[in-house]
Amino acid sequence: MQLMLRLAWILTGLGWAVAASGELGEKLVASLKALNPDLEVVSVSESGIDGVVLVELAGGALLYGTSDGRHVIEGSLYRLGDGGIVNLTEQRRAVKRRELLAEIDAEDLVIFSPDEPPKASVAIFTDVDCGYCRQLHMEMDEINALGIEVRYLAFPRAGPGSRSYEKIVSAWCAKDAQQAITELKMGRSIPDRSCANPVMEQYALGQAMGVTGTPAIITEDGTLLPGYLPAAELAAALGL
Repeated sequence: MQLMLRLAWILTGLGWAVAASGELGEKLVASLKALNPDLEVVSVSESGIDGVVLVELAGGALLYGTSDGRHVIEGSLYRLGDGGIVNLTEQRRAVKRRELLAEIDAEDLVIFSPDEPPKASVAIFTDVDCGYCRQLHMEMDEINALGIEVRYLAFPRAGPGSRSYEKIVSAWCAKDAQQAITELKMGRSIPDRSCANPVMEQYALGQAMGVTGTPAIITEDGTLLPGYLPAAELAAALGL
């Protein structure tokens, strides 16, 4: 019963993309739609296991299921081999994150760049009231000095309508967004502002990428590094 309730929750409220299943996994998609007629399927692809397909749902959720439509598997798929354990599901998520980030206009980001051409770049979903986000931001000079460019996306954890949401909108709408976000992360106040802004879109994007907390660091290859990393550890994780 708990699995069915959880599955039903996964299959609700996902409303962005267009179904593109074709014949592959047709019975599985039909079974899922019988559970939730409003379900939107982005794609159905081979999973690497005979008789099992990978279904990507609108909103970013991934499900595995048997092609006869009778069984659904929730969780990650791992491949075992001489090289160790490989998380195939996370590999797929990384590709999707990379594709989604590539679609974002740089003008919608708050970017802190090194003085020299960057050696690496990370996208970071951030919240101005998050303690670890503030700690990471206080190391920005060191991060930049290590050759790392930081590209901030808004992820107010308390959600739309919260004071954190209003503050991060004010930062994005400021004439100097870098200074505004720095002021907020130092615990200071900035004037409330409103404008056409990407905060809601970025918040939804983070949820689709599997972000559940902040800071959430995404590398150029789409790998998600959840949580705070000191500057030196971040550089090491990036191979610098």
